[in-house]
Amino acid sequence: QVQLVESGGGLVQAGGSLRVSCAASGRTFSNYAMGWFRQAPGKEREFVAATNWSGGTTLYVDSVKGRFTISRDNAKNTVYLQMDSLKPEDTAVYYCAASRRARANSGDSYYDYWGQGTQVTVSS
Repeated sequence: QVQLVESGGGLVQAGGSLRVSCAASGRTFSNYAMGWFRQAPGKEREFVAATNWSGGTTLYVDSVKGRFTISRDNAKNTVYLQMDSLKPEDTAVYYCAASRRARANSGDSYYDYWGQGTQVTVSS
């Protein structure tokens, strides 16, 4: 069993930056693909970014390409999402997810474990 705990959410002005983190329990973190998803009020959960087991392969939804960066530190069992040039439409609860499989993937059904989420609010 893997437990995921997100942190680092908050309120930021448009154009600003924020980094959210996801700490994972368990000794097999380095084998897992990791993903970030988000859900805005009244909308379905959507894929944001994913990384494979090593961090060598990353995927992004088009709307965040060039603004967001996913990275991981396997020694710390932590995955990060650096968010720059934030826009009001980035406002959402951000969820971290882990897959027992190693490759990065954008489908939420690919992931086996989910965190509780952290709120990111971008004011205009």
